[in-house]
Amino acid sequence: MIDQPIATKKRTREIQDKWNASTKKSFGQNFIVEPGVVDKIAKSAILSEEGVVIEIGPGIGALTQFLCEYGKQVIAFEIDPRFPKILETEINSDHLQIIQQDFLEVDVNALLEPFAKSNTPVYFASNLPYYITTPILFKLFEATQPIAAITVMMQKEVADRFMAKVGSKEYNALSVITQYRCDLKRIMDVNRNVFWPSPNVGSTVLQFTFKTDKPAIDEAKFVALVKACFVQRRKTILNNLQTWLADKQKASQLLERAGMEPSLRAQQLGVDDFIHLYNCLIELEQADH
Repeated sequence: MIDQPIATKKRTREIQDKWNASTKKSFGQNFIVEPGVVDKIAKSAILSEEGVVIEIGPGIGALTQFLCEYGKQVIAFEIDPRFPKILETEINSDHLQIIQQDFLEVDVNALLEPFAKSNTPVYFASNLPYYITTPILFKLFEATQPIAAITVMMQKEVADRFMAKVGSKEYNALSVITQYRCDLKRIMDVNRNVFWPSPNVGSTVLQFTFKTDKPAIDEAKFVALVKACFVQRRKTILNNLQTWLADKQKASQLLERAGMEPSLRAQQLGVDDFIHLYNCLIELEQADH
């Protein structure tokens, strides 16, 4: 166990005072001040000692410290120019490499390629600022190089959408697209009081592992179809499809081919239903040519 975890209010305050490093609202910074939480995230994130861990937004290093404890190699991407020096000094680990860069500007495939060549599993771990959770995750989802797992703390409300079941209030296009690509596991719910400063909402740690058996389809087209079906939740799937296809007859033909009632709404369809609908759309387009 780490002697002096950064993830305590006392140590966090000491580091902030020593380095004049107050939290910045513009970067959505909230530091974790409960060592048990970061310990559990780090242990959950690293599925094998042989892997490399990439952390996005380490801040002053509450989670980083535990990742370095359990992982052989940790690469941390930090946007705030004040923090690399703090991480280097306060964590002082040979396992840690810090890159000062906005992760949204990183070429993920180029970053992952050397690890793919050496068959080294890559694990992403992060306590993400809420405002960039979805853009960062989708950037990782779109990578073509392999990622072994992504373990991320996010706003509970967003986690609920990712995990949502068919027919529930939270179920939306994000739920379908994510569940098509990944298996999801809820690691833990986190009370807002473990943060400094405390945010207004609770958090959840989710783990995403990529499905290896998903059907070979044009993902961009599948995503466009799913999003189109959810454009207006209260409208029937027929209404949303005819707007997207700009052709009521084609929308009706598509649903008939798929064996779906025109009165259905998107939130009543599961991932397999959307894959079936996509396949029927491709068949219909091929029949038209």
